[in-house]
Amino acid sequence: MPTYVYRAVTNTGLMVRNKVESANKQTLLRILKDNDLMPITIEQVSYSAKKKKTKKKNVKDIEEIMKNVNTTQVSTQKTTTTKEKINMYLSKTEKITSRDLVIFTQNFYLLKKANFNNIHALKTIIDSTENYSFKGILEDILTGVEAGENMYTTMEYYSDVFPFIYINMIKVGELSGSLTNSLEQAVRYLDSTAALNKKLKNILIPNIVQFVLLIVMLFVGTLVAIPAIQNVYDEMGSTDELPAVTLWFQGVVNGMIKYWYLPTILILGIVAAIIFYINTPKGKYNFHYFKYKMPIFGQLIFALDFSRFLKAMLLNLENGMRIQEAIEVSKNVIGNYVLLSIIETSINNMLIGDSWIEPFEKSGLAKSMITEMLKIGMQTDLTEMMAKLVEYMEIDIDNIMQKIVKILPEVVYLFVGVVLIFFVLVVLGPCIQVYMGGFLFSAAGL
Repeated sequence: MPTYVYRAVTNTGLMVRNKVESANKQTLLRILKDNDLMPITIEQVSYSAKKKKTKKKNVKDIEEIMKNVNTTQVSTQKTTTTKEKINMYLSKTEKITSRDLVIFTQNFYLLKKANFNNIHALKTIIDSTENYSFKGILEDILTGVEAGENMYTTMEYYSDVFPFIYINMIKVGELSGSLTNSLEQAVRYLDSTAALNKKLKNILIPNIVQFVLLIVMLFVGTLVAIPAIQNVYDEMGSTDELPAVTLWFQGVVNGMIKYWYLPTILILGIVAAIIFYINTPKGKYNFHYFKYKMPIFGQLIFALDFSRFLKAMLLNLENGMRIQEAIEVSKNVIGNYVLLSIIETSINNMLIGDSWIEPFEKSGLAKSMITEMLKIGMQTDLTEMMAKLVEYMEIDIDNIMQKIVKILPEVVYLFVGVVLIFFVLVVLGPCIQVYMGGFLFSAAGL
C-alpha cells in the first residue's frame, strides 16, 4: 500500500506532520478531514521494495544446518542480483521522465485496443514498469479505479508527472466513454510535443551556444585585450586613440563591474514585477493572449490548442453528445485563458439562441477557413465536417512548422551576426591596428 507524508493543521492551529499508509490520496484526505485536520500538503513517499526482515539473535541459520546434514543443498533464500540491488538503491531517488509517461500511454492504449478493462490493463503495465517511483503512482491510480473512481481524479494529484492537457484528455475520454480514442490522441500529443521540442533544440542550442560564446569573448576582450593595447600605445608614446565605440563599450563594462548591484537589482525587479503581473487574473489573460500573438510561435500555439479542442469535440460528437455538452466537456483540454473565454462565450451564445461559431470568428485568431467549415457543418453534418476540419488543422500545423523551421535559423543568425559585427568593431578592430603597426608612426612623431 502506498505511503504518504502529510502536514496538517488542527482546530487549535497546531501544525502536525505524520507518515501513514493509505489506499490513495483521496482516502487519506477524507480521513484527515473526518478527524478535524486541515491538510496542507500530502506527498507520496517514493515506492521501494520492502525491507528484508533481520534475523533474530541466537537463532541458527536453517540453511547452514542443511549444509551439515545433507550434501544436497537447497537454497532457502532468494538471491538478489547485482542489477536488482542497483535498481532498488536508485529507486529511492528515481525521477519520472517524459519517456516513462510515453511508454505508459502507448502500452495502455494498446491494451485498451485489445479490449482490456482499466483494472486489468493497469495491473499488466504495473508488473512491467521498471521505474519504482512511477510504479507507486500507477498503483495509487489502480487503487482509485478499483474503488470505482475515474483515472483522471487520481492523476490530478500528480500534476508534476501528468501534464494538465494530458489529464484532461483522459478526462474527456472517460466522461465521453471513448478512453481508447483519447489515449490515441494522448500518444500523438506526446510524440508531436517530443518531436517539436527536438527540432527546436537542434535549431536553437547550437546558435545559442555561439551567441553566448561571442558575448563572453566580447566582455573578456574588452577587459583584457583593450587595456593591453592601450598600454602598448602609452609605452610607445603614440598619440593614436582607440576607436570611439571601443572606448564607449569599455566604459560601459567598467561601470557595470563597479556598480554591479544596480543592474542586478534592476533585472531582478523587472523579473519579479513580470512574474507578479502574470500571476494576476488580468496579467495571466494578457500573457496568454501574447502567446497567441507572439512572433514566429504564436500562430503555432493557437493552432495546436484549437486543434486539440476540435479533436476532443469530435470524440464527444461521435459518442452521441449534443453540441453544447460536447463543447462543455471538450473545453477541459484547454489551458489558455483566451481560448477558454472564447469557448465560454460560445456556450453562452447557445443558451440565448445565437451562433456558437461567432465568438471564434470575431476573435480574429481562427482562420476564416475554419469558421466557414464549421458553418457549413452546421447546415449539413457537423460530425463529418469536424473530421475534415481536424484533417485540415493537421495539415495547417505541418505547414506552420515548416515555416518556423525555415525562419527561426534566420532570426537566430541575425542576432549572432549583430553580436559578431559588434565584436569585430570593439575588440578585433584595435587588435588589427596594433598588428598593422600604424601607431608607430605617431610614436615616432611622423
